[in-house]
This record gives sequence, C-alpha cells and structure tokens, in this order.
Amino acid sequence: QVQLVESGGGLVQPGGSLRLSCAASRSVFSISTMGWYRQAPGKQREVVAVITSGGTTDYADSVKGRFTISRDGAKNTVYLQMNSLKPEDTAVYYCNAVPTGLIPWGQGTQVTVSS
Repeated sequence: QVQLVESGGGLVQPGGSLRLSCAASRSVFSISTMGWYRQAPGKQREVVAVITSGGTTDYADSVKGRFTISRDGAKNTVYLQMNSLKPEDTAVYYCNAVPTGLIPWGQGTQVTVSS
C-alpha cells in the first residue's frame, strides 16, 4: 500500500515562504493527478493545488499567484512552494491523489502563519 509522508511545515511570519514536500513510498505520480490539500481548525479539508501526470497545474483562487505545485517523478515527491503567506493559510497541509480515496491520508504537516 502506498504511503504518503508530508514535511516542511512550520511557523512563519506573514509574507514569508515555505516549501512543503510529499514523498510517496512508491511511484504513483506517473499515473495519478496529485494534489495538495489543507484543513484549518473547524473547517473542511480543501484542495489548494493539483498537478496532472502531464504536468498541468491548477490552483484554488485563494492561493493563485502565491503557491506553486511541482513534482519530481524520479524522487516520487510532490512539492508545494508557498510564498507571500497569510494568516489565513494556517492549516494542516496534506497531499493525496485527485480524486481522493485511492491512497490513505498521511499525517500532514502543520503550517502556521503568525507574527
């Protein structure tokens, strides 16, 4: 069974940057559309960025122009570069396939944007 491990979160000031990584235990990215999701306290999990097997990307309006999703097939890793972070970006970030249900959720990585 594929396992996903997210990392790279932390505490950052507004306007700062973080780069999240999602490593898979085996290759899934060549056949799957992958996405980064986030869940803030008291809110439902939402998708913020997706990347297809062909490299096409799409973003939620709330992060467009600030976040960039990318992937490295050789490393079985998906990245999320987050710039110009805002307090409302505070959440636990997860990666998974799109649609979900194909791969178990990882533990996520906490991103906190605060001064």
